[in-house]
Amino acid sequence: MKFLYIGTHGFEDPTRATLPFLLAKGAKEAGHEAEIALLGDGVVLFNDVVAANVQGVGLPPLRELMQFARDNKIPVYG
Repeated sequence: MKFLYIGTHGFEDPTRATLPFLLAKGAKEAGHEAEIALLGDGVVLFNDVVAANVQGVGLPPLRELMQFARDNKIPVYG
């Protein structure tokens, strides 16, 4: 199965900003294809400095999830 996760939140809401990456990681680990599209405020997450400082409540740091996406060739569109 193929999933597209859409992120529309940036650093102002770190929990919601992190969710598309967390969900894509889970899908990939379960053997599915996943892609992420960042829209609106979510586009700021392409900035490495911003991404390095985003961590949602009870979630792994965004930089780790983004690295997982890179390592596993999960496309991230913006």
